[in-house]
Amino acid sequence: MVQIEIDPAVVEERIMTLGAIGACHDTGVCRAALTPEWIDAQALVEQWCKQIGLTTRMDAVANLWGRLEGTEGGMVIASGSHIDSQLPGGRYDGALGIIAAITAVEALKRQFGAPKRPLEIVSFCEEEGSRFNGARFWGSRGISGAIAEGDAEAISSYDGTTLAEAMRDIGLDPARFADAVRHDIEAFIELHIEQGPVLELEDLPVGVVNIINGSKGYNVRVVGETNHAGARPMDTRRDALVGVAEMVLAINQNALTMGRPAVSTVGRLNVDPNLGPAVPGKVDFTIDCRHNDAAKLEELSSAHEQAITRIAEKRDLEISWTSRPPLAPCPCDPEIVRVLEESAKSQNIPSLTMPSGALHDTQRISEVARVAMVFVRSKDGRSHTPEEFTSIEDAVAGIRVLAGALHALAY
Repeated sequence: MVQIEIDPAVVEERIMTLGAIGACHDTGVCRAALTPEWIDAQALVEQWCKQIGLTTRMDAVANLWGRLEGTEGGMVIASGSHIDSQLPGGRYDGALGIIAAITAVEALKRQFGAPKRPLEIVSFCEEEGSRFNGARFWGSRGISGAIAEGDAEAISSYDGTTLAEAMRDIGLDPARFADAVRHDIEAFIELHIEQGPVLELEDLPVGVVNIINGSKGYNVRVVGETNHAGARPMDTRRDALVGVAEMVLAINQNALTMGRPAVSTVGRLNVDPNLGPAVPGKVDFTIDCRHNDAAKLEELSSAHEQAITRIAEKRDLEISWTSRPPLAPCPCDPEIVRVLEESAKSQNIPSLTMPSGALHDTQRISEVARVAMVFVRSKDGRSHTPEEFTSIEDAVAGIRVLAGALHALAY
């Protein structure tokens, strides 16, 4: 397999330039989908694509595409990620995958000319779900045909703006969501920071992902009774927050008992009333549980349902929940995994074939194309925080592995 030359200075400059758009918390990024910061960042990505000779377009669900035509036509080989962030997030989550795809295609074009098959770069819209409740993976859902009529109108941001309104604000018609569906993508590879500690513990710069966790999530409401914090005796309270505290511990223990790779997180709580001198009467919270075995994922989520039901009954609390759209575990395409492994080996880049604990747009794209992923090492295994960091050396190693695989598939 070929050797790919990547300029570290170019990679660093692109990371810092993109990271400056929506910069917050010293080294962090606050860049929610379809905000002015996100729009400016997409404009920068489009500019980079045009500078390396790609044609660009925004599709019906706000994904940005850059295309390098192939001399023989045929199905598309694609790569990319997302530029929206958690609030706050870091400079590397998602963004490095966009920079990697652009830099890899630029290097291939410079070293080898036009590919035989078309190469495309994609910057997905709203991977994180940090602005719109229920819109996670919006862009990749659109590509895979997983958006239904009325979804954009039904999904609202946490400040009340509907997704449909935000789309109209940038000139898109939410009713045309089906125009984003693709059936011409043969293979898709996403480069991403690992967001965990495995590569660092193994002292390796690069991972080749062979399976991505599945997930099941809940929005839970627990209702007790609001009372005075001083006058209501402890043994007569129906304190919703105390019940939820016990539920959180039970959810945590369920995942610990099952063992790795099971994980479960309560990540968002809204307490009502949220006052010092009042017993909380209502709490809304989320549960996110994940596993890369579908049966184990179902077992884990069932254990959570049983635990919160049992605790609610014991504490005389009312409970209800809705399930968020699940994602099944996603095995990566064995052939693409092999190509990535060979790319790393031929370029003398140490790597590990490994599962992904985090969820990614790749899972949605797997519904319409063969997929795999490249991971690069995360310092201290941290992500979804301004402190996330990946060295330029590791980023370049990952981009070289990605570029080698794109060469094998497209050239």
